[in-house]
Amino acid sequence: MNGKIAFVGGGNMAGALIGGLIADGFPAASVAAAEIDAGRREQLELEFGIKVSAEVADVVPATDTIVLAVKPQQMRSVASALRSLLSQQLVISIAAGIRSDDLARWLGGYGRVVRVMPNTPALVRSGVSGLFARTEVSAAERERAEAILNAVGETLWVDSDEMIDAVTAVSGSGPAYVFYFIEAVRQAAREMGLPADAAQRMVIGTFAGAIKLAQASSDDIGVLRERVTSKGGTTQCALARMDSGGVAAQVSAAVHAARERAAELGEEFGKAD
Repeated sequence: MNGKIAFVGGGNMAGALIGGLIADGFPAASVAAAEIDAGRREQLELEFGIKVSAEVADVVPATDTIVLAVKPQQMRSVASALRSLLSQQLVISIAAGIRSDDLARWLGGYGRVVRVMPNTPALVRSGVSGLFARTEVSAAERERAEAILNAVGETLWVDSDEMIDAVTAVSGSGPAYVFYFIEAVRQAAREMGLPADAAQRMVIGTFAGAIKLAQASSDDIGVLRERVTSKGGTTQCALARMDSGGVAAQVSAAVHAARERAAELGEEFGKAD
């Protein structure tokens, strides 16, 4: 991938993307960032050797791609500041809840926008990001956006802004669901007398191993579950208790609730002036 990339916002996700790109061989001299926090500017400069400024106008005009990595509440004002600086750049937004139509409107009708929903495992280059491109985005620009997000994990394209809400509910919020289950099983381990360190290592190792097995196997997840579940055994007893408590239904309802909230946030953030 060639060209120059400017990040507006230099938080954890921006740092993950910058680090992933540089680790993949993208030159640090071709990356710049605008960040209002002086301490974070210094950290980005020291860690990655990139140009960092407090002013958007210092880093945006000479770039091919702009990655908007600010909080959703800041996006409207940042977009207003960008309007006069745009020419032919691709704009990638990783702000949760900001629909591409609203961002394009705030940018003065500028439609070369890709909306992305990454997740926190991107911090260890194991993320899963959903992407949606507006019709104004070319095939080459889609490839560029995909290459940037591939630096921190896997990518998949969806066909509408609405589907990004589903991505938000599944992969964006998904790490929290996993951590929730880890916490619950760890608590049970402690209640049964396992020392804290042993409980932590055992539970995290078990979840990590199960994921590796699922990734390595061509079998359906349900088949893998059945292989662990002997008739009349301990696993069947545990799963029966979960079924009687409606755990699967509650998990499904929770993910749907997350999607609904994502849609609500899109409405709230995108309200017209």
